[in-house]
Amino acid sequence: MILVTGGCGFIGSNFIHYWLTHENQPLVNIDKLTYAGNPLNLQKFNSDPRYHFIRGDICDRSLLLEIFHTYKPNAIIHFAAESHVDRSIYGPQDFIQTNILGTFQLLESFREYLNTVPRSNWSQYRMIHISTDEVFGSLTPEEPPFTEINRYAPNSPYAASKASSDHLVRAYHHTYQLPLITTNCSNNYGPYQFPEKFIPLVICNALEGQPIPIYGDGLQIRDWLYVEDHVRGLIAVLKGGTIGETYNIGGRSEKTNRSVAELICERLDHKCPLPNGQSYKSLITFVADRPGHDRRYAIDCQKIEKELGWKPRENFLSGIEKTIDWYLNHKVWIEQVKNQSYRNWIKQNYEKRLASCPE
Repeated sequence: MILVTGGCGFIGSNFIHYWLTHENQPLVNIDKLTYAGNPLNLQKFNSDPRYHFIRGDICDRSLLLEIFHTYKPNAIIHFAAESHVDRSIYGPQDFIQTNILGTFQLLESFREYLNTVPRSNWSQYRMIHISTDEVFGSLTPEEPPFTEINRYAPNSPYAASKASSDHLVRAYHHTYQLPLITTNCSNNYGPYQFPEKFIPLVICNALEGQPIPIYGDGLQIRDWLYVEDHVRGLIAVLKGGTIGETYNIGGRSEKTNRSVAELICERLDHKCPLPNGQSYKSLITFVADRPGHDRRYAIDCQKIEKELGWKPRENFLSGIEKTIDWYLNHKVWIEQVKNQSYRNWIKQNYEKRLASCPE
């Protein structure tokens, strides 16, 4: 049995899909079901005896302890987090609560649970803490990609909250010898991603004929990682990673935001042309940049490649093709998640930016 936190979110639900398709171990998923946690992502497993869902908050230690003692998981995959930088700028408190205090409660619960197990058996247990490349701050165009030993320099409330949780995980390993591993990934994309994130936002806005907002000059660089490649990396770490270590998982696909949006538009021009004959690129609209916007992220993933034999299978072209096709084939899912709360957030975050953009 493994315990997945935040399994109804984007990466978590992709992990559960992959795990229940390729592995035989059952799992229990705890998710608070905030705006980005969608039980529809896992609807196909509702009657699967290997899948157990509990709606709950990782800040609830009594619930966590009940789960540990009831299901007796031998591994934890910790996805649960607030993860949208823009939302952290508008309201950082939820990020402090979930990312820092939630991780603390999970660590404390895991520690209490392990203390009921003979210390000689602790090697049979492990927890994988999923973090982000944003804890390392921003790179200049000339700098090499982030390695596992880069200093932390978070530049947003989101990044700072994840950096804090990473430090807690490190401290709990060194102080209490808990079997913990941290992974830091680059920007994920793929099926089931909530459409406020950049790639699904571009796809969904294009399909609705809405402006495609791009911050600043659009030359911010991200290293893009197809979500299934990330999931395979996490399973490699779970099975073979060294306790107490950190592993970077990246896609080796550095792209500017502008080039990503343009590529998506080109593929949509081919797959479902606009009735007026124009390119979807005509919808691209440059808007005021967000505060503290990091210029470039890039991940050096040589460590996981050399130690665990993992490599990304998808390049950006193949991954984005699969992603676009998924959204084109799941328009009902899109409409279900783009509820009034979502539309209110998009209005809050982009209305003034769009109004202030040059003609």
